[in-house]
Amino acid sequence: MDLHDKPFDSGTITKLNLFEKYTEEWLPTFIMPQRNQKSLWIFDFFAGPGYHEGIEGSPIRILKQIKRQLPHILDQQNLSINVLFNEKDHDKYLHLKKSCNDYIIQDDGLKNVQEHKILNIHIKNCDFTEIFPQYENIINNHPSLVFLDQNGIKFIAEPYFNALVNSQMTDFLYYISTSYIRRFADTPEFQKYIDVDPEKVKETPYNFIHKFLLDHLRSKLPKDSSMRLYPFSIKKNSNIYGIIFGSSHARGAEKFLKTAWSMNKVNGEANFDIDDDASKGQLLIFEDKQLTKIEKFRRSLRDKILCGEIKTNEDAFNFVLDQGHIPTHAADEIKAMKKDGLISYDGASPLVTYKQVYQDKRIIEYKVLSR
Repeated sequence: MDLHDKPFDSGTITKLNLFEKYTEEWLPTFIMPQRNQKSLWIFDFFAGPGYHEGIEGSPIRILKQIKRQLPHILDQQNLSINVLFNEKDHDKYLHLKKSCNDYIIQDDGLKNVQEHKILNIHIKNCDFTEIFPQYENIINNHPSLVFLDQNGIKFIAEPYFNALVNSQMTDFLYYISTSYIRRFADTPEFQKYIDVDPEKVKETPYNFIHKFLLDHLRSKLPKDSSMRLYPFSIKKNSNIYGIIFGSSHARGAEKFLKTAWSMNKVNGEANFDIDDDASKGQLLIFEDKQLTKIEKFRRSLRDKILCGEIKTNEDAFNFVLDQGHIPTHAADEIKAMKKDGLISYDGASPLVTYKQVYQDKRIIEYKVLSR
């Protein structure tokens, strides 16, 4: 099926918005004076034609976010931003070249940084299996953001997945047609790409098939890996698709979770109510109230602080990332615990952010008060 045979549906727009929002978060992290890395790379290996029926595709959205950063880019010395757009289909490739060139020509700032080799755009017409190995060394050695917007699941096979998760400087977003798992998990063709247990696939509720895939991929990570993986499930009509995000850096994880929760403030991991949290606001006659995802997280955090398992803001921040939440969820609960006289800590803020913990190295202790 060709994505561009018909207008983009709401699920495709959700995917493109998430790609763009994360690019917006990622770029400023590396466009900073104190950074030693001066060569940044963005790869969009399945770029498409640039526009589809007037709607901006991922390449134009990436260029738009680079344009927004121009004042900061021009403040730096010896900075180069390198963008690779690849499209296998020749006609789409020609449209892609024209779309990108037209977009840059119409903006004096982008034209200027391109003429001075600060912005380098590489537009290719290759099969992914041929082009990915050519850039694998760059992905391993430079700060890189990689988009893999494939149609299916083929390119999450181990050679490609392992190359990305073993990189210490790369954030990546895989788009996967997760519904294929349900239909084809027991076929030899499918198994050569992803060796999931077909019986476990059948036992998994349909809404959670993307999370099932995520757990499978997590199980493949080396034991000493610092890579964090997160899902974002997308429902398109009756099918489930999804994005797998990966980063080996806590800051990348925090930024992705901020992006995902900004798109769905109920669960931060889907474009629909994946946990049916909307039905959990009422007390049932014979049962305790069911907790929403955020309520479960806050209760778990509270219990771990009170039992001494979480002692500092560093512990709390790492717990936030492990649970796929955002710092404000933890900060709200920790402030409430202080207000209720359960704990004490220095200052007004619980300091549960990457900046406080890892950048400014402000570590504070949460002291449990006797009751």
